[in-house]
Amino acid sequence: MRLVLALLLAATATDALAAPPPVHGYGSLAISAQGDRIATFESTSPFGKGTITLRSVRDGKVLRSFDPCAKACSLSGLTFAPDGTLAWLARDRAAGTVTLAVDQNGKARTIATIKGIAQTPRFAPDGKRIAVLVTIGAAKEAGAAQAGVRQIGEIGEKSDEQRLAVFDLAGAPVAADAVKPVSPADRYIYEYDWTPDGTGFVVTSALGNGDNNWWVATLDAVDATTGTVRTIAKPTTQLNFPRVSPDGKTVAYIGGLMSDFGSVGGDVWTVPFAGGTPRNITPTARLTVTSLEWTAGTIRGTALRGDQVGLVTVGERGDGFGWSRPASLAAGDAKAAWSADGRTVATVAQDFTHAPAIFAGPVAAPVQITHDNDAIPAVMTARSISWKNEGFTAQGWLLAPIGADPAKKAPMVTIVHGGPSAANTPSFGGGYGDLLDAGYYVFLPNPRGSYGQGEAFTAANKRDFGGGDLRDILTGIDAVEKVAPVDDTRLGLTGGSYGGFMAMWANTQTNRFKAIVAGAGLSNWVSYYGTNGIDQWMLPFFGKTLYQDRKAYEDVSAVNFIKRAKTPTFIYVGERDIEVPPTQSIEYWHGLKDQGVPTSLVIYPEEGHGIRAPVNYADLRKRTVAWFDRYLKPAQ
Repeated sequence: MRLVLALLLAATATDALAAPPPVHGYGSLAISAQGDRIATFESTSPFGKGTITLRSVRDGKVLRSFDPCAKACSLSGLTFAPDGTLAWLARDRAAGTVTLAVDQNGKARTIATIKGIAQTPRFAPDGKRIAVLVTIGAAKEAGAAQAGVRQIGEIGEKSDEQRLAVFDLAGAPVAADAVKPVSPADRYIYEYDWTPDGTGFVVTSALGNGDNNWWVATLDAVDATTGTVRTIAKPTTQLNFPRVSPDGKTVAYIGGLMSDFGSVGGDVWTVPFAGGTPRNITPTARLTVTSLEWTAGTIRGTALRGDQVGLVTVGERGDGFGWSRPASLAAGDAKAAWSADGRTVATVAQDFTHAPAIFAGPVAAPVQITHDNDAIPAVMTARSISWKNEGFTAQGWLLAPIGADPAKKAPMVTIVHGGPSAANTPSFGGGYGDLLDAGYYVFLPNPRGSYGQGEAFTAANKRDFGGGDLRDILTGIDAVEKVAPVDDTRLGLTGGSYGGFMAMWANTQTNRFKAIVAGAGLSNWVSYYGTNGIDQWMLPFFGKTLYQDRKAYEDVSAVNFIKRAKTPTFIYVGERDIEVPPTQSIEYWHGLKDQGVPTSLVIYPEEGHGIRAPVNYADLRKRTVAWFDRYLKPAQ
């Protein structure tokens, strides 16, 4: 249920006459098993075609760069084999196919063509085979946040199936009509890892609808030859990043309260590969583990602790939070990539004032090895803000326009992240440029329910949506006003998904905000339960279904308190959003209209849970700033 507010979905762009140089992007970073080379997809356009670039880990020097596509394609899934062979996926959207290819001795060779979509290629331990997750004949993009299919005909009778396929590198290229997945047709595979002996996989999977059932996924073993499935465990938490120990006896995974796949965080759990009861091995950690690997006998990963993101080790050889910084990290399908011996790490780091750069080197102290973006100027200042409320310590980020006058009161917009199991973390520009250029301060709170303070903090808003979390946000605004020249009479509020719910809900609980923008918000949890495509996510939070405990859902429905709403609200949503259907926005808009509250609703065509099309995104940016300007800025 996590929507990154549309303002955050693209790299910052300003309307200044002298535009800054384009940001050089590093996507799908992978590191060789030997730890001497890294590979990334590099581009200076968020919508353009990039190249595959190999660099030296030692100094970032470009060793080779090439374009594997003869025509327009999108690239993903970079991964190295034990011997250094590089693989990737190239998608031809016009043809509806994905090519799995490898680079051997400087030449690209096609391994297979998939009709549909594909992701996450991984080499077998011996390097002779490669697995990939395939959705043959996909009706939609993978993931509930993507635009849903039209709801016509008999509903719920057919769902996309994401399955494991295995290809032999020594064989002839496999044509699209000859791809034979090994995992069963009735099972959706979310994440996977090879077993050390190469005979099978450990997966997280569920039967039926893949969009909806991630929250009830099980930890399973799949035979690489027969596809036979054996359940290892049925955890009581959501789970992600299944990883097998080098001796093949134990499986580790991240388990916790996660409100959407893609938004991963929790504790580290282990369970015998043979099956058994999972054990939490980080039960008292005051941090959130966000990605996981198991290399050279040690469980490694990344974690968020307060305002710091860093590397974490768990196990006999170490247990602690290591190299860190106030930043965001990215690498392939994780946050960092390790060499086979676990001694070398690589990641792409960025923060609010520093554009992306690759950091690599020894695990204890990786250093910046690329400098393509060093000349790009910051478009804001940023500071971490911490505050206490009701026994909790919360954290957030305060962004200010460059050159803001510290003696002059200014309006501020608070942006509530989606989730709620997520966190506002630093990203360069972050899409806040329009608001900052217009003279607004921007506050990004991480209230209870967020990642970064341990699992108890993440779970603290169970059956309390819009309660303690809203009080945390309001207290955080108080903390900001003590250190920055923010005008309390000119406060705005916005957010998407769960943040959209908070925006709608806050309008019925406080008059402190003078303008609100609500994206894909939930206004009526009762009607939402029966109309959304991911009802399973709510059960860990509410404890019971709507039909078992209707009052719990009614108590946090903004439409039930709509008579209290006074704040002008601009509402937007995607036409084909299955996570939070447009009807939720329509209900809220209708209620405000009936109460005579100024409101506007835009439903963007063909969009899912997030506004992605450039023309729609540009329109949303313009409307958002105009709405806040109308109510938060004095008349000229």
